[in-house]
Amino acid sequence: MYTRHNQRGISLVELIMFIVIVSVALAGILLVMNVTARGSADPLIRKQALAIAESVLEEVELMPFTFCDPDDANATTAAAPAGACAVAANEESTVIGPEAGETRYSAVTPFDNVSDYNGFSMAAGSLLDITGAAVGPAGYTVTVAVANNGMPAAGAYPLIANTEALLITVTVTGPGNVPVPVVVEGIRTRYSPRAVP
Repeated sequence: MYTRHNQRGISLVELIMFIVIVSVALAGILLVMNVTARGSADPLIRKQALAIAESVLEEVELMPFTFCDPDDANATTAAAPAGACAVAANEESTVIGPEAGETRYSAVTPFDNVSDYNGFSMAAGSLLDITGAAVGPAGYTVTVAVANNGMPAAGAYPLIANTEALLITVTVTGPGNVPVPVVVEGIRTRYSPRAVP
């Protein structure tokens, strides 16, 4: 008489093959997750750099751009580059840069003009607000350049003289793993005051 025995469970070979296949698949998934996690910091750093750059650009663009130093009594009414200031020494020259003794952080003689920011920089780890208090994340470097930027005549648009528009360029470099710096630009034009009747 012949009896048939049914096998139950798995053999040792099948178990080893299952462990090898699952291990290889798990290693691949973990490798992809590791690369993704390492690369996911870049967008955050770029967003922070962009936010810093836009903030500094807005600060500079909100500064006055007048024919006279903003401290001059005629700063709001001067409509010409020469002879319109109450004090001749307060005339804004074609030289772009801060006036002697002015700094961004001074309570007595702060930057008070768009062109004062030319050459301004904040080193990595020292993001400061206008009072000199530390703000923002560490590891970012900020530089500002201001240059004359006259706009050429094009179609119906009038020509803007080279000294009547300033190109503001803010460059922010993030911590080591940001491949390229974030650069934002803005143009600030001089507004002539309205004639008082």
